Amino acid sequence: MDVTKVDEIVAKYQRKEGVLIQVLQDIQAEYNWLPEEALKQVSQRLEVPLSQAYSIASFYKAFSLTPRGRHLLSVCLGTACHVRGGPKILDKVEELLGISDGETTEDMKFTLKRVNCLGCCALGPVMVVDKEYHGKLLVSKVEAILKGYE
Repeated sequence: MDVTKVDEIVAKYQRKEGVLIQVLQDIQAEYNWLPEEALKQVSQRLEVPLSQAYSIASFYKAFSLTPRGRHLLSVCLGTACHVRGGPKILDKVEELLGISDGETTEDMKFTLKRVNCLGCCALGPVMVVDKEYHGKLLVSKVEAILKGYE
C-alpha cells in the first residue's frame, strides 16, 4: 500500500491534538476501509499508540477494518420498517447479491449492512445505497435499484 495519501491526510491536520477520529474518517473516505498499513502510519505520524487507533477504528461502526464494496447498502429493520416489510427487502437483497449482513460481494461492488434504525420511519421500509435513500420500498423495486449502481 502506498502511504503517501495517508501522509497527505495527516499533514492536512498540522499535528493538531485530538484529530485521530477525523484522520481515520478521511482515510476511510479515501480507501473505503482502514488498511492495517494506514493505521500504522497514522499511529507513527500522530505519535499515538497503535492500540488507540485500533480501539477507535473497531469501536465506531462507521469504520471498517476489512475492505468494503464500492457501494455500502443498508437495510433498515427498525420497528416501523420491520412491520412494513423490511425483512422481505433484506431477503431480496441477500438473494440478488448472494451475500448476508456484513458481507461484501466477490466483485467488491456492494457491502450489505442491516441497521436498527435510519431515523426516517415515515418512509419505511427504507434501503440506503451510499447516501441515497430509497423509501416506501417494494420488494419488486429492489432489483432495478441495485442495477442502477452497477
